[in-house]
Amino acid sequence: MPGLYLHIPFCKQACHYCNFHFSTTLRMKGVMVEAILKELELQQGYLGGEEIQSVYFGGGTPSLLETKELEQIIEKINNLHRVAPDAEITLEANPDDLTPEKLRELKNYTPVNRLSIGIQSFAEEDLRWMNRAHTSAHARACLDDALTIGFHDLTIDLIYGSPTTPDAQWAENLRLAFEYGIPHLSCYCLTVEDGTALGTFVRRGQQPPVDEDRAARQFEKLMEAATAKGYEHYEISNFAKPGHYARHNTNYWRSESYLGVGPSAHSFDGVSRQWNVANNAQYINQLSEGKVPFEREVLTSVQRYNEYVMTSLRTMWGTDLEKIRAMNADFVVHFEAEAKSFLEMGVLEKDGQTFRLSRAGKLLADRVAMELFF
Repeated sequence: MPGLYLHIPFCKQACHYCNFHFSTTLRMKGVMVEAILKELELQQGYLGGEEIQSVYFGGGTPSLLETKELEQIIEKINNLHRVAPDAEITLEANPDDLTPEKLRELKNYTPVNRLSIGIQSFAEEDLRWMNRAHTSAHARACLDDALTIGFHDLTIDLIYGSPTTPDAQWAENLRLAFEYGIPHLSCYCLTVEDGTALGTFVRRGQQPPVDEDRAARQFEKLMEAATAKGYEHYEISNFAKPGHYARHNTNYWRSESYLGVGPSAHSFDGVSRQWNVANNAQYINQLSEGKVPFEREVLTSVQRYNEYVMTSLRTMWGTDLEKIRAMNADFVVHFEAEAKSFLEMGVLEKDGQTFRLSRAGKLLADRVAMELFF
């Protein structure tokens, strides 16, 4: 199920925790759209003519695009590729961009059928601390409007572990998400990344580091509350009502091929990975000369094994020994030897040839995966 990802590298302002590639200067938006259209033409053959099952506008803040710009990009995609009639077409959006007018335009003039909304929190204090552009009122209003206008395939992002988010506020964030009937939740632990404002604040002692006990407590509350409301915990950070998995992101976790277009976008064809330059001016200049500015890496068998373990172990489908055996029998021997202690600790569970993280193991996902790497 090949997918297509488009990176729209613009934001109104920089959130303190974010390390994605973006610019807060919008003056290059028009020429960026032209460059993206050009890259789509030049990369037409990357997916080998297979039918595209998902299109994902990420960023950055794709909701900053005007409807006519979205239409241009989607028209180009349809001219170059076979897109499945029931393809999932997702637009990431910030609440302050989703006015009733914008939502009606998206509904009436584009094939966008899924919105991924960066709520992050329903609490004013959290939003100010994160330096979000929207308010708590924006967060609620955009959900009301989206549902009223007919967008029911929604996912929202929420962040836990923030120093401004006590357990009671985290519980309230979840209560509101459930009350709105949001069918998909992406919930991320606050992380301190190098090169971000938050990273600088923590390094200088102006902000505390992440309280790991609080983060673990809130993650456990999330798992408990979401399960009670009928959500499936199908990936470490993602919870969905049955039938509402994010098809595009599930492709990543299942190692399906995808094409990434736009500055900093990554692509994967099953054998190699490539990534575009994370510089808007360089990206635009190179595309104006008919060149796609990317680097490429052919994956070794060890890299393929490690990536499979990392991604599959994060999902409810788990890690399949038969898939590992198809790569190299030595990897199976290594995996089973390293997994033994985790099975004894109750961190891993085994069902035939499939290994999954237990509920307790989900708190240790990265550590377990690293121990299982070859």
